[in-house]
Amino acid sequence: MKKSLIKSARGFTLIELMIVVAIIGILAAIAIPKFADLVTRSKESSVKGSLGALRSAVSIYYSDNEGFFPTDLNVGLTTNSKYLQVIPTVTVPPVTAQTNPGHTNVSGIASGTTPDGVLNSGSAVWYYTNSGNNMGNVVVNCSHNDTKGTLWTSY
Repeated sequence: MKKSLIKSARGFTLIELMIVVAIIGILAAIAIPKFADLVTRSKESSVKGSLGALRSAVSIYYSDNEGFFPTDLNVGLTTNSKYLQVIPTVTVPPVTAQTNPGHTNVSGIASGTTPDGVLNSGSAVWYYTNSGNNMGNVVVNCSHNDTKGTLWTSY
C-alpha cells in the first residue's frame, strides 16, 4: 500500500516547469511594452487636458475683458486665482530616446508673435501668441512628435 501512495504522489517534471516558465516569459514580453505604451499615452493625455484648460481660461478671460487677450498669461490668468490657480506644468513624455528624449518638466510660458514659434530650448513650455493675427493662441512648445506621429505644436 505504501508503494502505491508514493507512485501516485509525483510532482511536475523539469520539462513541464520549463514550458510554464517559457509561456509566462512570452506573455510578459507581450504585456510589458503595452503597459509602457499606456503610461506614455496617459502622460500625453494629461498634457492635452492641461492645454485645453489653459485655452479655456484664455477664452474666459477674453470674454470677461470685452475682447482683449491677456498680454501675460501668468499675470492675467493667475492673479487672485480668478481663472487658474497656477499655470499647469508641461510634461512631454519621450516617445523614443532617439526621436524625443523628453524635456524637463517646466511650468512656464514663452511668448511671441508666431502661432507655432518653437523655441526648442530643451524644456517644453507653453507657447502663447501675445500679438499679431493669432493672438490668444496657446500651444505646446515642442518640436517633437507624440506617439501618433503628430507634432505637439499642432494641438
